[in-house]
Amino acid sequence: MKAHQIVTNRPLARLAGGYALFILTEYTVWIAMLVFAFGHGGAAAAGGIAVAQLLPAAAVAPFASRAAVHRSPVRLLRVGYAVQGAGMAATGAAVVVGRPPLAYAAAVLAATAVTTTRPAQAALVPALVQTPEQLTAANVLLGRIESLGIMAAGLLAGVLLQVAGPASVFGLCAALALLAVMLVAPLRAPALAPAEQAALRPAARSTLWRPVVGLLTAKAVVVGALDVLVVVLAVDVLHRTAAWAGYLNFAYGAGAVVSSGVAALLVGRQLSRPLLGSALLMSIALAALAGPLGVAGTLVAMAVVGGSRTLIDVAGQTLLQRIAPTEEIPRVFGALEGLTMAGLAVGALLAPLLVRLAGGSPALLGVAAVLPLAGALGMRRLRRLDAAATVPVVQIALLRSLPMFAELPPPAIEGLARGLRAVDLPAGEVLIREGEPGDRFYAVAAGELEAWREGRLIRRCRRGDGIGEIALLRDVPRTATVRTATAATVYALDRQRFLTAVTGHIPTRVRADAVVDARLEADAGRSAVTLASGSRSDPPAGP
Repeated sequence: MKAHQIVTNRPLARLAGGYALFILTEYTVWIAMLVFAFGHGGAAAAGGIAVAQLLPAAAVAPFASRAAVHRSPVRLLRVGYAVQGAGMAATGAAVVVGRPPLAYAAAVLAATAVTTTRPAQAALVPALVQTPEQLTAANVLLGRIESLGIMAAGLLAGVLLQVAGPASVFGLCAALALLAVMLVAPLRAPALAPAEQAALRPAARSTLWRPVVGLLTAKAVVVGALDVLVVVLAVDVLHRTAAWAGYLNFAYGAGAVVSSGVAALLVGRQLSRPLLGSALLMSIALAALAGPLGVAGTLVAMAVVGGSRTLIDVAGQTLLQRIAPTEEIPRVFGALEGLTMAGLAVGALLAPLLVRLAGGSPALLGVAAVLPLAGALGMRRLRRLDAAATVPVVQIALLRSLPMFAELPPPAIEGLARGLRAVDLPAGEVLIREGEPGDRFYAVAAGELEAWREGRLIRRCRRGDGIGEIALLRDVPRTATVRTATAATVYALDRQRFLTAVTGHIPTRVRADAVVDARLEADAGRSAVTLASGSRSDPPAGP
């Protein structure tokens, strides 16, 4: 699906615009509140307000999820954005009049309202999209909005804190939240029918994935501590203004964006080593922050921390998807979400305690030790799990050899590879027949096939070629008959999986359209040359 097809879906565009404003305000006010609290009570106050915002949010989240099902998700989204905006405005007003306790209380209200957004959106997106392919494309877009929003929030917070102070951050974000309310106000979607409500079951108690979940939870502890320590780092270590907490978060976000490209190297590989290696790299960068790196070195180290965190998330979550049975994945990830919230709260409590006991630089070293300890405890089990996990290496390599899939993200390419089914064909076998409806895409793994149109040979297909994409992408009957010239092996992918993968990722859709256009043009040219020469060769008779 092309980007303009998402934009032209006005309700979906409104939802995406509101979410972009939500992400920007969520992370910007988080940074600003930690800076404000640090200025009034040091690291202990910053950690305390972080926990005060996390715990009520964690408690409200299950009820927000139920409200998204039992009531209209649009109403929940509007109310959530409105309460967030009101909380941010009240926080700004309390800052202006010099009432920190009121500012903290209003910030807790705003943070608690944040928990309404993602459940409401999860229920709302399927009601707004027009096709299954658009659903995938919308989720891809929203994921990118979140990554870029985190990076932009750090820069925005830094500039505003430097130029105008914390009150300006809360005031601007309150206005952006009001704009988000206006964007989503015209949306319409009913509550889900009772029959469509999924039963909530407790997470499975299997110990299979505990080493992975444990390491990811330890990562959350480190991130929660770093949210507090980044202010300490800016003021006590770099001896800069508190506004530099925003700039450090910008570098952290930039590292995360860059590392998303590096994550492509994880496709088809065993993941225990990258997972443990990224955890070690993150710890080394955190420890380095305690030393005299200077401004430039600190920014680089923060980027490494952010990039390592992204790699830990990608490797850990992908490994969970490999080892958990399909029916257990939602519950496993639900348990992980709860533990992540708890880990963030623990980290926010740990950081000020370490600062009080030992100071800023030793606190960074203490936090840096968390991940290596968790990795050492689970190393052997992680390696055993990784060795037992099924990785479709051959299928991934085959898909990567097809130009249209060259830019597909790592989790998507691996998931697509798991959907391939090998088909062995003898020589002379008809794979697809001209004029028939298209129901599968084929990737040639071995052998040679011939494509015939109206009795004329137009193309030979070998390893690394795709077959059948024209009928699927253009929604037309098969444009040619494809028959094996030799014994061949192809991998089949059903229509829905193919279309979801291709149309749900904009660069892949662009490449696929280019491949189809070039193939149609080349096939038409060959047919014209054959017709002008007066030659015609019928394909050999099939069985």
